[in-house]
Amino acid sequence: MWLQILCGLVSYRLIRRFLYGDDIDELESSDSKAKFMVASRFEKLYGGKVYLGLRIPDADTGTRQNIDMVLVAKGEVLVISVKNFSGFVGIDADGTWVCTGDRKPKTERYPDPVIDTKRQVAILESYLEQRGVTFPEGYFSSRVVLPNPNCRIIHSEKFPSEVIPFDQWIELEPEPRKMHFGWVKDAFRGGKKEMQDGIQQKLQFILSTAPMWDRLELKDNKSFLGEFLEFKGRREDMQVLGIIRRSKVSRLIIQKSTVFCLGCSKLRVLYSPRDYRSEGVSASDWKEVMVRSNAEVLFQPQGSDKVCKLKLLNVASMSLSA
Repeated sequence: MWLQILCGLVSYRLIRRFLYGDDIDELESSDSKAKFMVASRFEKLYGGKVYLGLRIPDADTGTRQNIDMVLVAKGEVLVISVKNFSGFVGIDADGTWVCTGDRKPKTERYPDPVIDTKRQVAILESYLEQRGVTFPEGYFSSRVVLPNPNCRIIHSEKFPSEVIPFDQWIELEPEPRKMHFGWVKDAFRGGKKEMQDGIQQKLQFILSTAPMWDRLELKDNKSFLGEFLEFKGRREDMQVLGIIRRSKVSRLIIQKSTVFCLGCSKLRVLYSPRDYRSEGVSASDWKEVMVRSNAEVLFQPQGSDKVCKLKLLNVASMSLSA
């Protein structure tokens, strides 16, 4: 019986590698699944818009600050950090988070994510000010979500209110809208609601055009954050795909085609030219190229040092950050 199970697991892995590529397991081991799940739930709870995988420039360090997600709801902006910890999590005397157990070979220590997320709030506010949008004090808030069901916190009274552990996460309900009435009254006196709506629209435009991680979506509706590196394939395919560079293309969609070439099926690659106008690209602006189905894409997941090679046949779409 155990031999049959082992053979089944080996066969399953071989089939997955044949269908998807050599590195599908490495891609799925990333924390992207947890982040997409948290983003979807926050949008449903608050009715706002979540911007996922931001890489906001930090003027003080000259680097980009990774922000898991920013929720823009009516009257507030919420910066959310997702920690997919597994095991028992506690807080040490120096404020460090300590994670043990759950088959971990050793204890792992992490800087206080609450402090780190508050620093992200300051960096985001500074970035928005540089792009012409300012907000009153208290308009931004932060949360640290622990969505892994195998995560258990120790001495919960030591954790600040910004932390949402798993048992609270599964029962989370929308909080009362924090409409900053004093600021709204002063800034929009005379019923100028359109001014507030204008600022919200500008905020959403800035975040939608801000640097962020690339997004890869597979045919089985799985999505991942990371960095698109390049395509691999025959010379003819590489010449065709050479047009798809992040400086010129913002999004591409992969579709099957009925065209066959020397026993190999073809793929239709639809791509959207990059456009920084607020109205975006119209449907008529999309262009297409044809490539062989055995072409591949190299993609490096966020937080991983390994580059994953995947068959383009199994990719549904990719979004490329500027």
